[in-house]
Amino acid sequence: MTGSQRREQLLDVGRRLFAEKGFEGTSVEEIAAAAKVSKPVVYEHFGGKEGLYAVVVDREVQQLLAMVNRELTAEAHPRVLLEGAALGLLDYVEASTDGFRILVRDSPVAQSTGTFSSLLGDTATQVEHVLVDAFAERGFDRKAAPMYAQMLVGMVAMTGQWWLDARRPKKAEVAAHLVNLAWNGLRGLEAKPRLTPAARR
Repeated sequence: MTGSQRREQLLDVGRRLFAEKGFEGTSVEEIAAAAKVSKPVVYEHFGGKEGLYAVVVDREVQQLLAMVNRELTAEAHPRVLLEGAALGLLDYVEASTDGFRILVRDSPVAQSTGTFSSLLGDTATQVEHVLVDAFAERGFDRKAAPMYAQMLVGMVAMTGQWWLDARRPKKAEVAAHLVNLAWNGLRGLEAKPRLTPAARR
């Protein structure tokens, strides 16, 4: 196995163990044993468990940000953008369950980036850009856009955490209900929300 192949193997093994047992519950010994290597090999590639964890988290953050931001930077009606962002997060939860489990845990690595909180902040900044224009068009206070962005992202993120284990109803239905609440508010909830055809998968 080449050095880069070994590194990828250790990342795969670490990702699985961190998702299953958490950072504190996973030891370098377990990582090495699962990869069928000696402990010094783990240290050689990552400097220890913390280094391996940091790379795993960074990769997951980049993947999730890419999926959500791709939806938020499209040229579309704000509701379609919101639908796409909700589906983007749920797509990630569905496709990368282990990665999402790792992200939603408290990060033990002392850093200001690469945590679920910083990820939500980055996403909220993207949503804020969408909301500023939408608020301006409707005569709303543009200064309120950052607060509403945090609300929307928080709502979607918490729902994603719940859906991680529930997996019911189906992804599109969860996204439709999320957008129903976000777009219409409680007073204007649609009885049977549906995604627009542009957002369906």
